[in-house]
Formats: sequence, C-alpha cells, structure tokens
Amino acid sequence: MKQQWRTLNGTRLQLSIKEAVRSRLALETAAGHEIKVCIGTDSQVKGTEVNFATVIVFIRKGKGGFMFIRSEKISYKMSIKERMLSEVMKSMQTAFDLCDVFTAFNTALEVHADINTDPAFKSNDALKEAMGYIAGQGFTFRAKPNAFASTSCANKIVQ
Repeated sequence: MKQQWRTLNGTRLQLSIKEAVRSRLALETAAGHEIKVCIGTDSQVKGTEVNFATVIVFIRKGKGGFMFIRSEKISYKMSIKERMLSEVMKSMQTAFDLCDVFTAFNTALEVHADINTDPAFKSNDALKEAMGYIAGQGFTFRAKPNAFASTSCANKIVQ
C-alpha cells in the first residue's frame, strides 16, 4: 500500500510528490532562496511491525526549512542490517523519483542514512553497503552524526 506524503502539520499533499517538490522549488527559487535538500529514512520496531518514516528536508540557506513526510508500516521480521538497508532503499527510491526535478532546479541533494560510523554499534554492519550504494549512484552520502534528516527529522516522526 503506497502511503501519501504530508507536511509536518499533517496536511496531505494534494499533488504527486514530484509535482509538489517542483512547485515548492519554483516558489523558493522565485523568492530568492538557496535550497539544499536532504532525504532520509528511519525505522522503529514495534511488536511485529516495522514503522518507517521517510522525509524530504528542504533547507533554506540562513532562513529555516520545511519537510515532506511519508510513513509506512510493514509486518516483517528483519535483522538490523536488513532494516538499515531497507531505510537506505526507501531514501534512494525517493531520490531517484525526484532527481530530475532537483537537477532542473540545480538543487544540492544529500541522502542521509541512520547508520552509525562507530563499529561498536550494530547498525555499522550496513555502513559499507549503504555508503557504496548511495555514493555509487552519484548522490552525496551522510551517516551519523551528520545524517540529521534520518537521525533527527525522520526519527521524530517514526517514534
């Protein structure tokens, strides 16, 4: 089941995500704002379900920002590595779906992974695969502690 994108206040986007992003980038560009976009996903296990939240964070240089959010629940038991890589896949699918819009508006894009760079943490098992996949597709990769789209923004939504 495909989940609908919404804003932080819960308002559902009436346009497709591609058209909503295109429209907002046009408005922000017309207002003279320099925009950077960060896409990230976080997940939490709740009983037999895994809850995912993917965010597209728009940062106005020196003037705040806003985000679009998509939540999803699945019933599937997975290892921590599989869950981390599922988060990356959800972020990458969003980046792929929107990369032509970001290119058209010359918008910088980063893909953030909620994966710890410290080998003492279990999520670190997925670091090399995630970094290779994201960077190999030509996107800028960020992991903890620099992956705020997934570790802060998406994390607040998924809890």
